[in-house]
Amino acid sequence: MDLNKEIKRLERIYLEKPKRVFTMYLNTDPADPDQQGGEWKIHLKNGLQRFEKYLENDGDKEELENFCEIKRKVENYMAEHELELAKSVIIFATPDQSTWFAERFQVPVQTEFFWEEIAKVDQLIQLHHDFPKTGIILIQKEAIKIVETELGRPINTYFYELDLDTEDWRQHTGPHRARATVGSGGKSTKREQFIARFEANRHRWYKQIAPKLDKLAKDHNWEYIHLIGSSEETQELAGEMNKPINGFLDKNMLDSKETEIIKTIH
Repeated sequence: MDLNKEIKRLERIYLEKPKRVFTMYLNTDPADPDQQGGEWKIHLKNGLQRFEKYLENDGDKEELENFCEIKRKVENYMAEHELELAKSVIIFATPDQSTWFAERFQVPVQTEFFWEEIAKVDQLIQLHHDFPKTGIILIQKEAIKIVETELGRPINTYFYELDLDTEDWRQHTGPHRARATVGSGGKSTKREQFIARFEANRHRWYKQIAPKLDKLAKDHNWEYIHLIGSSEETQELAGEMNKPINGFLDKNMLDSKETEIIKTIH
């Protein structure tokens, strides 16, 4: 999802009565002291009922029907994803079904509900500013993993691995494969030999991969870049990249889950 384009699209929406644009920012953060008992369910119920009662009193039957249709969709979405919630849920919806934006995020929001002519994107814009599109590059000698994030959640993951026979970096899709050079017992000597070879060629091999990472950052519009790995390797790679590096972390997290990796930089 290109959030910049999505925000611009939402900003163009304008609907007059009996149609309206529904906007919901719902705090579902289990770490929030105000959410310990799943209070988001009460906030959701009260927020939706408030508009329903207002429209019932207003007497516009068609507008009420439009809102109730969206209310059902919102309730169904929350019930379907109840066990997958993170810190927040943001929804934009229109009765004509031209807009249905429903996403769960790892960033906090202030709970708000709107039923107006326009989509209320202020919080979404601020979140995009606070949690921009970021590339997290994790390094462990001949293996590199890139976690692309936006609004605190992973949106893409890439793997590169050095082919020791051809000395070329190859991109893999899906979970990265076990490296043939990693071993134990009888293979420990082979691993030690590889490490010595890698250290002798690290500068040259990182110089080869750096342009690929720069291109990925440019093509995917990364606003921030973080490098995670041993300080010697991250500094070496940073020196070969043209893109500025915004943060370094001296830690081995190559095999960590994407959500855990993202938490380390937020």
